[in-house]
Amino acid sequence: MATAKCSLHTTIAVVAVRRPAARSTPGRPAPRLAPEEAGARTLLLRLCSLLLQYPDAELAAARPVLTSTVAALPPSTAAGYLAEFTTWLTAEEPDALERHYVETFDLRRRSSLYLTYYLHGDTRRRGMALLTLNQRYRAAGWDTDGGELPDHLPVVLEFAALVGPGAGEAPLRQHRRGLELVHRALTDAGSPYRHVLGALLTLLPPATVADRAEVARLVAEGPPDEEVGLDLYRTHSAYGPYGEGEFAPPGAFEPPLPAVPTRVPPLTPTSRTEGRR
Repeated sequence: MATAKCSLHTTIAVVAVRRPAARSTPGRPAPRLAPEEAGARTLLLRLCSLLLQYPDAELAAARPVLTSTVAALPPSTAAGYLAEFTTWLTAEEPDALERHYVETFDLRRRSSLYLTYYLHGDTRRRGMALLTLNQRYRAAGWDTDGGELPDHLPVVLEFAALVGPGAGEAPLRQHRRGLELVHRALTDAGSPYRHVLGALLTLLPPATVADRAEVARLVAEGPPDEEVGLDLYRTHSAYGPYGEGEFAPPGAFEPPLPAVPTRVPPLTPTSRTEGRR
């Protein structure tokens, strides 16, 4: 069973083994792609996954490779967005990259990378959604290895790259509204990470009128909230970031206390053994 470790080598390599096409999510059809287009799409998804990971020393050292890989992509709107991002990525000092990442994704609920938060908020339904997503991964023969929650965007992107536009990208289509909200928050904050989200959104079906209305509602009201949240998922997972004060209270969209910085699984077994700082 494959694990959810996003290797730099697999990110920039051509995928040799193609999986059978899967059925798409109703109402959100998956694109039908030629083999060359499918390979380019897989690489774009893996690059987005990697570029949204915590910029540790290994990722910082890989910036020249990432930049050249993005530069070699076939011309597209998504490739242009990623080129904008890697220009910023290579110009910043490693310490500044780490600070910006934590400030952007760990201390602001508006730009959290945990997708089920936007759909379900701090409710029982979110715990069930996490379990369902994890079961989807296992059914596809993919084990996240407990390093991150299954709704963490880099993990969702790696699954999409592995499985393909049908079943693999279904979670991205399901959470398109949350992705739109994150992109808007990053744009409002002037974060260069808006370019990575912009690239991802070009790969998804266009937003509908209902999508735009729901995003506007989320901006105004925030996700749902209730007293009991993720206990169900906690009982099934040995790893979770849910400490006191991490979720916003009713009517607010910022956490009362800073969230614990997020990390994805280590790039290599020896580079980092923890999922979090």
